[in-house]
Amino acid sequence: MPLTSTAATTTRLPADITGAVIAPDHPDYEKTRTVLYGGLDKRPAAILRVADTDDVIAAIAHARDNGLELAVRSGGHSAAGHSTTDGGLVIDVRNLKSIDIDPAARTVWAGAGTTAVELTEALAEHQLIVGFGDAGTVGLSGITLGGGVGYLSRKHGLSIDSLLAVEIVTANGEVLLVDEASHPDLFWALRGGGGNFGVVTKLQFRLHPLPAFTGGMLLLPATPETIAGFAKAAAEAPEELSTIANVMPAPPMPFLPAEAHGKMVIMGMMAFAGDDDAAQRALAPFRALATPIADFVKPGPYAGMYPPEDPDYHPTAVSLNLMTRQIGRDEAQTIIGYLEESDAPLRVCQIRVLGGALSRVSPDATAYAHRKSPIMINVAAFYAGEADKPVKQRWVGDFAEALHQGDDGVYVNFVGDEGPERVRAAYPGATWDRLRQVKRQYDPQNLFRLNQNIPPA
Repeated sequence: MPLTSTAATTTRLPADITGAVIAPDHPDYEKTRTVLYGGLDKRPAAILRVADTDDVIAAIAHARDNGLELAVRSGGHSAAGHSTTDGGLVIDVRNLKSIDIDPAARTVWAGAGTTAVELTEALAEHQLIVGFGDAGTVGLSGITLGGGVGYLSRKHGLSIDSLLAVEIVTANGEVLLVDEASHPDLFWALRGGGGNFGVVTKLQFRLHPLPAFTGGMLLLPATPETIAGFAKAAAEAPEELSTIANVMPAPPMPFLPAEAHGKMVIMGMMAFAGDDDAAQRALAPFRALATPIADFVKPGPYAGMYPPEDPDYHPTAVSLNLMTRQIGRDEAQTIIGYLEESDAPLRVCQIRVLGGALSRVSPDATAYAHRKSPIMINVAAFYAGEADKPVKQRWVGDFAEALHQGDDGVYVNFVGDEGPERVRAAYPGATWDRLRQVKRQYDPQNLFRLNQNIPPA
């Protein structure tokens, strides 16, 4: 099919492409070019919804041979807008949704376009699980290649800690099966190094038993004492419990009384991998912090942690990610102060206490090197129009600086379009040097550069 959008794309894709080529004159183009976040109005020359690995090989060759900027999209959750391009070619893997479960071996092969909720629901009947993040529509390849911090991280580690093998197409069109024994250097780099090394088409995961689960939202009033107490309880909780504490003004949720709207709250997302009796004991210290405003924590399927998402909702927000050592009363007071001073329609300080299984992996075992950082924080604010964006960026920057405690690390999956210094912060010390060597071997021309880019050595 011809790509006639720009002069650079006049060469035809091979005639045996089986996926859909969606160019600007296609009736689905406007919808298909849209990614999760608003404020990203890019127009690719074409989007190729690949049907198989052969389509990926052809698309890579087409982009390489015609000097096209190449973007790779799975769930389209890149905060930096790397899932799309202006004038280039998008390889969209969202139709690669195969799921092959081996319950006896406790393994699964899943296509790169499968979403977290799709795989989670498919595994539920076997009482098995892989831990991903806190968004159900995220694509498996995107979240996994960056690390995969989520609701089961304290119990089962990051997504990459369950990764057994990967099928990947490299810049020269070679299809590789990568694991600990075959191309071990590349397997190391893929576990945290993002999309720098090729287009992943399939992933194999080790599965974990999950015969019982208790989880949901616990809403508490936010004070310096409850915020510090929440962080302390999360650090002291059994590893079966992972939490996300969203400190924010209460949005006008229908189950809240009107007088609670706008008041500072902790929207705690609680996830306990185990039986409900043990869950209730683990949750008791959180409920003892204050009388809950709402308590929806209950036994149920793990997939219930993924709320429905509106495909037409495209938020415009700025955020910064950081690692830190502690959230005590002083830090909690700082959090409340910054949140109270902002006029953003939605602003939040998200606190994830880490530790547990993810911290027991050696920092040099994978390209995710922040194993010893005990707490991850995201500060974010919605903005209203481009004129408001720099105002909110300054607020987010000042907020993050006020919480900085000397740990310069960041989680690459939560980094936006923030410049090379922030990418470098995701890969400290020897991790960066080793990644650059792997990049030189598998993508020396940096064809895969629409990502948190690691330049070849």
